[in-house]
This record gives sequence, structure tokens and C-alpha cells, in this order.
Amino acid sequence: MHLSNKLRFVPSQIVPITLLLTLVLFIPQICLNWQANYNFNSITKHEFKLQILSDEITYLDEVLTMSARMNAATGKFIWEERYRQFEPKLDLAIKESIKLAPKVYENEDAKKVDAANQRLVAMEDQSFELVKNNQKQIAEILLSSREYENQKQIYADGVAKRKRNISLQLQQKVDDYYKRMFWAILESIISLAMLIPAWLLVLHLLQQYLKAKKVAQAALEETNYRLEMQVAERTAKLKQKNNQLQQTLQELQQAQVQLIQTEKMSSLGQLVAGVAHEINNPVNFIYGNLMHVREYSQDLLNLINLYQQQNFHYNPELNSLIDEIDLEFIIDDLPKILSSMAVGTDRIREIVLTLRNFSRLDEAEMKPVDIHEGIDSTILILQYRLKGKHKQQEIAIIKDYGDLPLVECYAGGLNQVFMNILSNAIDALYEWEEECIKKEAKKHLSSIIVHTQVKNEEYVIISIKDNGPGIPEKVKAKLFDPFFTTKPIGKGTGLGLSISYQIIVDKHKGKIECISTPGKGTEFLIEIPIKQTR
Repeated sequence: MHLSNKLRFVPSQIVPITLLLTLVLFIPQICLNWQANYNFNSITKHEFKLQILSDEITYLDEVLTMSARMNAATGKFIWEERYRQFEPKLDLAIKESIKLAPKVYENEDAKKVDAANQRLVAMEDQSFELVKNNQKQIAEILLSSREYENQKQIYADGVAKRKRNISLQLQQKVDDYYKRMFWAILESIISLAMLIPAWLLVLHLLQQYLKAKKVAQAALEETNYRLEMQVAERTAKLKQKNNQLQQTLQELQQAQVQLIQTEKMSSLGQLVAGVAHEINNPVNFIYGNLMHVREYSQDLLNLINLYQQQNFHYNPELNSLIDEIDLEFIIDDLPKILSSMAVGTDRIREIVLTLRNFSRLDEAEMKPVDIHEGIDSTILILQYRLKGKHKQQEIAIIKDYGDLPLVECYAGGLNQVFMNILSNAIDALYEWEEECIKKEAKKHLSSIIVHTQVKNEEYVIISIKDNGPGIPEKVKAKLFDPFFTTKPIGKGTGLGLSISYQIIVDKHKGKIECISTPGKGTEFLIEIPIKQTR
């Protein structure tokens, strides 16, 4: 009986001591793990905000540069207003970035970037003053000068280096987090090593309570299993929400980029339509009056002929004047001049009509359209780029049109796709020709073939093929990715083909495919339905 009391007394002492030891060892571990996890989440949130601010700074800087150059090119005050509107936003974004990463903005490189930025602002302000003083050409020369481009490059390189420094700081913080986690795990292992013998002693002393312990153990295992299931379920949900958040962020970025590109194309359409309208009015005035001029000149010529039939040849003054002005030549050449003027005005009216077809401002809704009109309008807009400059040859456009029906589509969107693909083809052909000139290789005739045909009762195919250098496989795999470009900084945004893919695939439920082999040219195949299913 006395032994039984001792056995009951010992477990009552060891169990609380073991539990107290467990709490003393594990509560700090839990706090440390929670703090490390909190710090890691803060680092991640911090990095996301820095990345967003960095992208915003790059975007606002490009907006300011574009506004200054457009102000110098057009002389319109609205571009200076746009510049002044976005300038404080850029300053605010830079200040927020400095608050989040002050060390990055305190080194010598940051001072160089700031100096380059101040120099750019000064040159852009100077260009605005030149435009106000009607010195638009000098302003354009200033914003395209070597100094401006050098400062722009210094600023762009500095921003890129700053982003790398921010990433390095984040990596250092992550490494510190991993070190803390390593020591926390090591401490946990040591704690377990201390607790296991104590619990084994407790289990050994509590053998008389084995049945109750088994029941409690079973309940504990079931609870642990439920906790693990809940943790796994919550982990899966968190992972799913994280993926959804990343996808939403990408969609927002793509939507923002597409909105900017759409605004640019809308502005281009409005500009083209406005120019076409302004040209059309005086041309119609000239065209309408040419008929009356032709009638009046014919009446005057008939009157002169009637005078000549009268006997005024004996008037020496008239004979002298006739010889001086070469009357016979005027009578013969005047109808030809009027006919040539009529042909010229007809050509101008045709060009104006083509420009209005390209803008398509009155066709925001989907409607049946002649695809060939859109292609012709786009080629006409790019005509100035097809003509050779300096040593470059002219690019030949070969049209192989099939008998297409009217296609139900967004005409403006398709014109944008044609513009992007043809512009890329022209760039590729000229770049290849420049390489051939440098290498003194044999020149070849650059050409772009535009072919259309009906695939079946439901689809039509548009093919745009050039005989340029072609595209490697690793580049072709990323061709339709947003922001992917092989062009130098400032010459390409990597958005044209991405937006073209969205227009063809998402808006028109069609297909777009690139077929290319290095050295054998590039072909883009566009397949769109004749009628859209609603």
C-alpha cells in the first residue's frame, strides 16, 4: 500500500515538470518562428511595392519623354500640359521608393542618376520654351541630340542598376531569414532531445494507466491528423489564392499596357481622321472649281479662236504679244494642265478616303468589313517607310489577294494587327540589309508578300510573309509574351505582338501563328472566322 502511494506521487511530480519544461522550450520557439514568418511576409510585401514603384517610375519617365518630344514635334501646348500633369506623379513615386529603400538612393550611382534626371528635366523645359518661341525645329534637335540620348541612357542604366540593388538587398534579407530558421530548427531538435527521455520516463512510470493513456493517445493522434488535414487544406487554399493574386496582377499589368496601346492607336486614328478631314475640304473646293475653270478656259480659247478668224493679223501690237506669250503653245498646253490637275485632285481624294478607312473611328462595333481595304490603308500609312533611304533599297509589297467575303470583325483592331506585323517586317528587312552592307555581302531584293484566301465556309486566312533574316526558335517561343522584345532600349516595348495576339485570339476567336526559319524569312498566319458566334 505504501509502495502504491509512492508510485502515485512520482508521476504527479514528473508530469508537471515535463510539461513545464516543454512549455519553456517550445513557447520561445513558437514566438521566434512567428516573428520570422512575419518578417518574411513583410519583406515580400516590401519587395512587391518596390517593384510596382520601379515599374511606375519607368513608365512615368517614358510618358514625360514622349510628351516633351510630341510637344517639340507638333508644337501643341496640350503635350506640355500632359508633361506637367505626370511630372509630380513621378516625383511622388521616387519619394516613396526612397522611403522604402533609402540606402539604394544614397550612393554615388544614385547621385549620377539624379544628376542625369535633372539634366533631362532642364533640357525638356528648355524645349518647351523653344516651342513657345516658335523654335520647334531647334526643340526637336535638342531632344534628339547626343547629349539628351546619353543622359537618357545614364538614367535608364541607373534605374536598372537600382532595381538590381533592391533585389540584392531582398536576397540578403531572405538569406538572414533562412539562417534564423536554421538555428530555430536546431534549437527545436535540441529541445526534443531533452524532452524525449523525460517523456519516456513519464510513460514508464505511468504504465498502470496504460489503458487510459492509449485512449488519450488515440484521441491525440486523431486530433493531430485533423490539424494536419486543416493545415494542408489551408496551405492549399493559400497557395491557390497566391496564384490567383499573381494572375490578377499579370492581368492588371496587361490591361494597363493594352489600355495605353489602345489610347495610342485611338490618338493615331483621330489624328489621321482629322488630317484627312482638313485635307478633304480644300481638295473638294479645288476639285469642284476645276470643272468651272475648264469651262471658262475653253470659252476663252473659243473667243481667242474667233478673234483669230477675224482679220486682226494686221495689228502689229497683237502679233507681237502673240509671239511673246507663245499663244499656240498655251492653247495646246492649257487643257493638258487642267487635266493633270484633275488627275492630281482625284489621287488626293483617293488617299484621303484611304486614310479615313484606316482610322475607322466610326466602326467601334463589330461589323462586316472588306479586309483588303484595311490592308491597303495600312500599307499606304507605311508607304514612307517602304521607300529606301541612303544606301537602302525600296521594299517591294506584293499583293496576292483572294476572293474574300465581307468578314465580321473590329476593323480598327485588325488594322492595328496589320500595322504591328508589317512594321516588324520592315524593321527586320532594313536591319538585315544594314548587316549585309557592313559585311559587303550581296544585296537582295527585300519584299513582303500579303496573301489572302478562304480556308472554308467559316474561316479566312491572311498571310504576311517577308524574305528577311528569320527568327530563331528560342525567340519564336516568347514572341507573343508581353514586354518581350529583341530591339534595343527605346526602340521597342515588346507589346505589339502581345496585343495583336489578344485582338486575334481573344476578341475575334481566331488564331495567329508565326512560321520562321533563320535565313529563310518569316511568315505570320492569321486565321479569323467570317462570322462571329454570339
